Amino acid sequence: MISSTTPLVSATGVSIDYIDAGGRRTTAVEDASFNVQCGETFVMIGPSGCGKTTLLKAIAGFLRPARGMLLVEGQPAREPGPDRAVVFQDFDQLFAWRTVRDNVVYALRVARKMPSGAAGKKADEMLALVDIARAAHRYPHELSGGMKQRAAIARALALEPSMLLMDEPFGALDAITRNQLQIELKGIHERTGVTIVLVTHSIQEAIYLGDRVMVMSSFPARVREIVDTRDATDIESTHFAELTGRLRALLVHREEQLDQPDRAAL
Repeated sequence: MISSTTPLVSATGVSIDYIDAGGRRTTAVEDASFNVQCGETFVMIGPSGCGKTTLLKAIAGFLRPARGMLLVEGQPAREPGPDRAVVFQDFDQLFAWRTVRDNVVYALRVARKMPSGAAGKKADEMLALVDIARAAHRYPHELSGGMKQRAAIARALALEPSMLLMDEPFGALDAITRNQLQIELKGIHERTGVTIVLVTHSIQEAIYLGDRVMVMSSFPARVREIVDTRDATDIESTHFAELTGRLRALLVHREEQLDQPDRAAL
């Protein structure tokens, strides 16, 4: 384990490229530098398609930077691991042929090599934590979208990861369910202390959930600014409204022509 004063994630000059079937290289993330501290909720926000998810996948170990250094717990993020649990926006991330409880148990048996009895006990604890214990023996097709996301979060937290990586986890939910899960996620974070890296398109969600919000530019993604939002606890406050305006201004700000790549040439 690293100390609480050492960044859990450290990115220095990170650029991530894609190579298409024709061999052409496209830069999705360019020269990104930032740190994620242990125990914080770090939010990435930016225009649609700018490269936020690409950067999250690199932290998860699914992609490798073409340039720069990306460290997780002091080591290069070369491959996925149970220390970085991922929750996607897609509702179909659970195994359809397993019950909610069995989805969690299976993850523990495979990723943590946990005995069946201990895995069952841990699964019950996590399902209770996310308020879905009543659906433990139901199958994913019997659940609403919000319940599926609760189950996915329970499965991720059961692994006791160093980090919970979340890619628009509430983006496809109705407004009421989304607000409820935001409140519950904030409570889970306060109770568990797990580090969360969250991608979202919602400015309000970013401020409400985030300790710090990293605003990304349009494609390719560059770090525009990192804004401290940890003291914005009241969504009705003037300070919350001021931060909303600040983030909105950063998102709509147009880069100078020389700073924009010719996407047609990529």
